Amino acid sequence: MSIETWLAFFVACWIISLSPGAGAIASMSSGLNYGFARGYWTALGLQLGLVIQIAVVAAGVGALLATSALAFSLIKWFGVLYLLYLALRQWRAPTMQVDETHAPRALGQPLTLVFRGLLINASNPKAVVFMLAVLPQFLDVSQPLLSQYLIMGLTMITVDLIVMAGYTGLAARVLRLLRSPRQQRLLNRTFAGLFAAAAGMLTLVRRTA
Repeated sequence: MSIETWLAFFVACWIISLSPGAGAIASMSSGLNYGFARGYWTALGLQLGLVIQIAVVAAGVGALLATSALAFSLIKWFGVLYLLYLALRQWRAPTMQVDETHAPRALGQPLTLVFRGLLINASNPKAVVFMLAVLPQFLDVSQPLLSQYLIMGLTMITVDLIVMAGYTGLAARVLRLLRSPRQQRLLNRTFAGLFAAAAGMLTLVRRTA
C-alpha cells in the first residue's frame, strides 16, 4: 500500500468514524452513565467488533452477507433487538443528585461494557457489507493482502478509538452539568430515543444484490 493510498484511506476512516451511529450513541451513553474512565470500556468493545468485521471481510465471509438474504436478515434483526434492549435499559436508567464532589453513577462492569460494544458492531451487517465495498478499493492486488488488511485494520481502530474517546468524554462532561434527577431523566430518555432510532434505521437496511 502506497503512502498516497494510505492517506486517502486515513481520511475516509475519519469521515466514517465521525458519522453518528449506534457506536457513537453507545459511547456517549456509557460516558453519561459511568464517566470517561469506566465508560471508555464500551469503545474498546466496539473495536473488538470492528476487528471481527474486518476479519469477516478479509476471509471473504462478507460476500456471504452480501448475497445471502437469510444470513443478512438474521444478523440485522439481532442487531435491531439488541439496540431496542439498550434503549429500554437507558430509558429505565436510575437518576441521582449530582454535585461537584459526587462521583459518577454506579460503576458498570468493564467486561459487560466491552461485550456491549462488541455486540453493537458485530451485529451490524450494514457495516460488514459497507467494508466489503470500501476496503477492496484501497487494496493493491499485486501486493500481499494480509499485511494491507492489517494496516487498514490498525488505522481504522486507531481513528475510531480517538473519535469514541471524544464522544465518551463529551458525554462525561455533560454529566457534571446535570444537577437534578429531572435533567438526568430527560437526557436518559433522549439517549433511549437515539438507540430506538438507530434500531429503526437498521430495520430499513436492505441487502443489495
